[in-house]
Amino acid sequence: KSLADRWPRLQHFLRTMGLLKGLDPLLTADLLYVLRAMGHGDELVVCDCNFPAASTAARTSSGKHINLAGADGPQAIDAICSVLPLDFFVPDPVHHMSAQAGVELPPAALKLHATVQSTLNKHCDIKMQPLDRFSFYERANKAFAI
Repeated sequence: KSLADRWPRLQHFLRTMGLLKGLDPLLTADLLYVLRAMGHGDELVVCDCNFPAASTAARTSSGKHINLAGADGPQAIDAICSVLPLDFFVPDPVHHMSAQAGVELPPAALKLHATVQSTLNKHCDIKMQPLDRFSFYERANKAFAI
């Protein structure tokens, strides 16, 4: 018999316990550090691989670029919202980059926005607001982290 078979408590521990209980595994130490350091009014940018994250992160107030390899936007947002309440003291605390004037978003982008909104709805009653591309980049430069 294995050690775990001989001690039921150890078997239970191995099945259910991690270093920190109840945390989404996407919440890395670096991400938890950034989330804990943020305060009212601080903003976090959740972006895809096409966003210039590394260069933009260098201009943020923390200088932090947190990479959640293998996670998509809705998964990252779900994990973050599981531990971080959105700031209700600011108007429109969630934005997404909108298409340029005269350009329509492709169906995949519309589906992604709907999925992200659905994910947000699991945690709070906040609606994402569009922000044009260049305003989004400008705002991202002033964020706490990417």
